[in-house]
Amino acid sequence: MKKSSWRIVYFVTLLLLVPKKAFAMHIMEGFLPIEWTIFWWAVTLPFLILGFRSIRKGVKENPETKMMLGLSGAFAFVLSALKIPSVTGSSSHPTGVGLGTILFGPFAMTVVGFIVLLFQALLLAHGGLTTLGANAFSMAVVGPILVFLVYKGATKMGWSFSVAVFLAAAIGDLSTYVMTSIQLALAFPSEIGGFTASFTKFAGIFALTQIPLAISEGLLTVMVMNFLKKYNVSELKALRVLSKEARE
Repeated sequence: MKKSSWRIVYFVTLLLLVPKKAFAMHIMEGFLPIEWTIFWWAVTLPFLILGFRSIRKGVKENPETKMMLGLSGAFAFVLSALKIPSVTGSSSHPTGVGLGTILFGPFAMTVVGFIVLLFQALLLAHGGLTTLGANAFSMAVVGPILVFLVYKGATKMGWSFSVAVFLAAAIGDLSTYVMTSIQLALAFPSEIGGFTASFTKFAGIFALTQIPLAISEGLLTVMVMNFLKKYNVSELKALRVLSKEARE
């Protein structure tokens, strides 16, 4: 293993040692009505199929990037397990999907994010199996897609590498919570005001803690990406992350 790879593993290990409160933001087990549980599973499955194909193709073309794929999963697992209480008695947390999406694309990150959520549901009681489809759609489908679009858009506009990474990771984080608010509002519309009133309530509550967390996640992702840019240039070139537009 390269010396730089050991440094990355050491960095992730340090994150694992940070104390965590046992709150949960992901939609908990049995919370959604059965029809919405089935719907979100059905919507997520096609993205998982695309994701498996993307990972198989990527690993076949660049087998040396397997370690970096594992790092992306560990990064997402650690960050999404770092929770702070929200005003609802629930919690907010970073998602960690920005790093893996920038490196491997949105569909590959769908699979990685799904596995992260599965492990959290089984090992940390964070989320649930029946709601795994809904949680995966918000964090592992919508989040990565927004990360990818923002990153590509920012680089094409000629913005610096660090700015593009920051905006992509931060907006990807926020989009997950917007989607979760939509899911909850659809399942539990307000008696007065319907979906709109319910969405405004959920999104407003999450925003209090999630906006600062999104900014923090954006900055942390920039730090990790700049580290990789310094010590893992060959891997980033193989993954086509370092483009002409993504300048220093």
